[in-house]
Amino acid sequence: MQAPSQRTQVKRGRKRADYDPLLVKQIIDQSLLCHVAQIHEGYPVVTPTCHWRDGDMLYWHGHARARNVYASQGQSVCVNISQLDGLVLARSAFHHSVNYRSVTLFGVPQLIEDEVEKRRQLELFVERLSPGRWQQLRPINEQEMMLTAVVAIPINEASVKVRSAPPSDDDEDYGWPVWAGVMPIQRQWGVLQQDPLQTENMAYPLPLSPANGAI
Repeated sequence: MQAPSQRTQVKRGRKRADYDPLLVKQIIDQSLLCHVAQIHEGYPVVTPTCHWRDGDMLYWHGHARARNVYASQGQSVCVNISQLDGLVLARSAFHHSVNYRSVTLFGVPQLIEDEVEKRRQLELFVERLSPGRWQQLRPINEQEMMLTAVVAIPINEASVKVRSAPPSDDDEDYGWPVWAGVMPIQRQWGVLQQDPLQTENMAYPLPLSPANGAI
């Protein structure tokens, strides 16, 4: 990953900044949702979508005519991936905050045109969501392949911001008689809800959470 650029250099909250490529990839792998920001027809748009990583590349997919795939080619986009870890409740409203992990990446999306590689990437995406499931599914057909686009950006222009700390109050406020601390957020998968159109009682034989722990 390249050194901080003018776009990735964190200017506010520099003590929370990090440019470690391993930390960038860790946060990417621990998340399932990203937001792709781009300029489309002269105005800014942000599209939430699921993502996955393969080596040093970040991937997402969409309908072949979806704005965040077909209209993003050839132009720089900004991708943000965030995890909210807790509410930080201070002794004053001004010092309330949140604990979080956030990655911001910049790049020019590349369309994956090779059919073999595109199929491989879609398999990686499904396997990231539910390991072992790709082989159980009805095979993807040519029509579905034609209607689906996959794009990727290199993970080389990125920055991380992390807050993981108790409240930071003014010295004169530490004696104020109100509870202060961190309210952590715990994420876990809920009870499975089988498709009501599936009349046969099918068991879910695979791990309930992705192998990488993303949620």
